[in-house]
Amino acid sequence: MKTPPPYAVTSVDHALRIATMLQLEGALTVAEIAERLGVARSTAHRLLQMLVYRDFAVQDEHRAYHAGPVLELAAHSRSRTAQLRAAALPHLHRLVDVLRESVNLSILTGDTARFIASVECDQALRVGSREGMVFPAEETTAGQVLLAEDATGDRDLARIRRQGFAVNQGRSEKGVTAVGVPVRDADGVALAGLSVSMPSVRYDKAELPRIVATLRAAAADLEADLAS
Repeated sequence: MKTPPPYAVTSVDHALRIATMLQLEGALTVAEIAERLGVARSTAHRLLQMLVYRDFAVQDEHRAYHAGPVLELAAHSRSRTAQLRAAALPHLHRLVDVLRESVNLSILTGDTARFIASVECDQALRVGSREGMVFPAEETTAGQVLLAEDATGDRDLARIRRQGFAVNQGRSEKGVTAVGVPVRDADGVALAGLSVSMPSVRYDKAELPRIVATLRAAAADLEADLAS
């Protein structure tokens, strides 16, 4: 379970989120970063300049920003994650419209799950964006779905693999319930987890079949986009 620090420093949080975006997605402009953070372009520019100064970011000749030497990953890794996120976002927005709850897309990074995309719903009581956050994989819905693909000897993960979805009630955060399904590549390999998160007080077990069916339909549409 992760809870915000009692004295959160917004500028530090924004800088860390920018660093995560650049590391996972590759080139981004000031305008794109400002929109993602919900801040003015001048604020985004000042944050980026500090990241450049500390070698967390670099600017190219087209004025776009990339991960700097401190954050450098393989180009292929960045490209794949960026493509996955870009392809998923329209489907995440449609899911929010249908389910009226916040939705996420996560990938495995070792034994952790990293949230690469989040879209919040507009309800007053809602699960906030987790984009860029990292949790132990076994504590998240998407992580459980992905771990289940290769699990042996674990009864809970074997059940998740058989049923094709996971339900997580309060494991990553107290008072939050999430439901997730896998997103597969053309070879049938699970490459991400698609999940919806809601306050537990709004979770109705009778609605689970509808939620799973909606997530599976969105995952299938995303898989079709990735294949094309």
